[in-house]
Amino acid sequence: MQNRTAHSGADGPAQEETGAQLTVELASVVSAARRRATRDGDRQVDTAHLLHGLLESDPAVREVFDGGPQIARLLGYLVQRSIGYGLQWHGTVEDSGAVPVVTEGSAPGWSPAAAAAMDGALDHAHARYARRAGCLDLLAALVDDPESRAVEVLRRASVDIPRLTARLDGERSGRD
Repeated sequence: MQNRTAHSGADGPAQEETGAQLTVELASVVSAARRRATRDGDRQVDTAHLLHGLLESDPAVREVFDGGPQIARLLGYLVQRSIGYGLQWHGTVEDSGAVPVVTEGSAPGWSPAAAAAMDGALDHAHARYARRAGCLDLLAALVDDPESRAVEVLRRASVDIPRLTARLDGERSGRD
């Protein structure tokens, strides 16, 4: 079961502690998601920002999808976020119902669903006895929340979610 305790995303001891539990690659994805949220004028990092960072940064994440055309479709939806698709999200808090809405914290903070996904990534890593969460752990946690913006993007791009989940289970079980 995932820990659904949201954090505000503020810098401080809790944020530093979480950062120490991420691989270098995942920490880079988180930084990219924060920059994207700021650049897009979003108050919070949401699960779509995290998915975008994962797809751009990690070859292992791209490998669990059905090839180049599917990745291109996904990235197409994600880059359209500020000019078309996803405009309905602008200025709103992503709340998939997993945790109560958290509106305070430094800009950009974390949407409740993104905070839960980060906690979930740590849970996935710990379940495989790893000390640090990696990019595939975060992708698995994003897919665990069927009401998240990331899963909405995956569905729009015709990603077979059960098949993706099965691939992720196979990939993560084969890693240390």
